Amino acid sequence: MTTDLSYPIGRFERPASSSSADRATRLANLAALPANLRGALRGLTEPQLDSPYRPGGWTVRQLVHHLADSHLNGYTRVKLALTEENPVIKPYDEAAWAELPDSKLPVELSLGILDGVHARLDALLRSLTPEQFARPFLHPAGGPQTIDSWCALYDWHSRHHTAHVTMLRQREKW
Repeated sequence: MTTDLSYPIGRFERPASSSSADRATRLANLAALPANLRGALRGLTEPQLDSPYRPGGWTVRQLVHHLADSHLNGYTRVKLALTEENPVIKPYDEAAWAELPDSKLPVELSLGILDGVHARLDALLRSLTPEQFARPFLHPAGGPQTIDSWCALYDWHSRHHTAHVTMLRQREKW
């Protein structure tokens, strides 16, 4: 953990390769996101959920909804990579999505999405062979990726945003 409010666990660094141990750690972290996030949110009041996690940042509520949006899109990207030859995936404007009215709904709705998506994602990823983890897709802004590199990114993304909440709680003594 760092004191950087934007990157509390540091910036993402795409690994050059992945061992089976690396993959197992990433899959465990991905599976744990819903419970870890619920733990980080436990006991927060509505005004606390509507507090930005850093100056100029999203509110905790928007962050939770962002995680559901992002991980639902990510799950779709993995399935596209498994069923199509080097698909080009569709990016989306995360900041614009965070401003839409559904980002003001109760966080429990997005926590439910994360529960379901991560249960399915865990079952799918644990069934893959090393060759399937190497399946490629193309992100127009992020360049060529594989399911393996996607796992590394979303492992980081899960821990990154959970740390935003836990750091806010520590700073505010909530």
